[in-house]
Amino acid sequence: MYTRIEAVRSVLQAGEAALILSGPGRRYLTGYPSSEGAVLLTAKRACLYVDFRYIEKARATVQHVEVIQTERLSAQIGSVLQEEGITHLLVETEEMSLAQLFRYRKALEGISIDAEDDRLDRILEKLRAQKTPQELTSIRAAQALTDETFTYILDRLTPGRTERDVMLDMEYHMRRAGSEGVAFDLIVVSGKNSSLPHGVPGARALARGDFVTMDFGAVIDGYCSDMTRTVAIGTADEEQRRVYATVLQAQEAAFSHLRAGVPGCEVDRAAREVIDGAGYAGCFGHALGHSVGLAIHESPTCSPRSEAPLPAGTVMTVEPGIYLPDRFGVRIEDMAVVTDAGYENLTHSEKRLLLV
Repeated sequence: MYTRIEAVRSVLQAGEAALILSGPGRRYLTGYPSSEGAVLLTAKRACLYVDFRYIEKARATVQHVEVIQTERLSAQIGSVLQEEGITHLLVETEEMSLAQLFRYRKALEGISIDAEDDRLDRILEKLRAQKTPQELTSIRAAQALTDETFTYILDRLTPGRTERDVMLDMEYHMRRAGSEGVAFDLIVVSGKNSSLPHGVPGARALARGDFVTMDFGAVIDGYCSDMTRTVAIGTADEEQRRVYATVLQAQEAAFSHLRAGVPGCEVDRAAREVIDGAGYAGCFGHALGHSVGLAIHESPTCSPRSEAPLPAGTVMTVEPGIYLPDRFGVRIEDMAVVTDAGYENLTHSEKRLLLV
């Protein structure tokens, strides 16, 4: 944690401090999870502010950071800034709401907070993009549990069960098996609902001939996993099989381009060309992938606009899909570590079309 704090300090100029309010940002710099709090970094001090609910545990576990119980946070921060002659405060511009910005500007009179100064965002994004071996251990464990959950649910995808029932079954199994929670609201959609990329599980009952798309992930040590599989209930017709094969081919094409130094847009393009070439142009309307870590959606990404080269050590999802409105959809998603030589796929569940 100390080296992460020093890396953030490196962007501070004379008379500057950094305020981190986001949950993932706080945890990344201190190792401590809390629903609220703040980290203040100056040239001299590193402070974690948490309220009474967390203070005992934080003081017992956090190292290299001064742990302070929150009373009046803005006043406490203002006191430190005044003592050290700070005149400019860096904030997470992508995380801070307008309401927070106005409140801090009002409370910290004489301190400049530039809503367009994104140096803090950029250094945290750069640091968090390249996972350490310890982070990868946690992500691998989360994905192993996610793979196991897929195996568990296959025998339970029976006609008559509702999407919501299947979703709750998966979530309960993951939590019982050791997940700290779910990485995001799980998606289980079937039949016509499977054409909705982020559909919400509902009361629809699974039926023979349905495609069922399941998008789910576990959490271990605060780190997320993410995978998607689409299976067929009992049978699949010719078009369903053709669409599934196209999506799988698109994913394979993307993986053939995935390695450190390659722009994310190039990886995205490889998948999109397969889908468009098969006659499904316009049916893949989301990005190919996103990084995963303490948050389920992190940078960098693989999208048509992702021109920056992918760094080694980032964990990237590869999730092409085809969605035919009011008919059905298919998405296949794996999660991989980007390396200089290519990638290491962390997802091991079967990708052949399964009839269950």
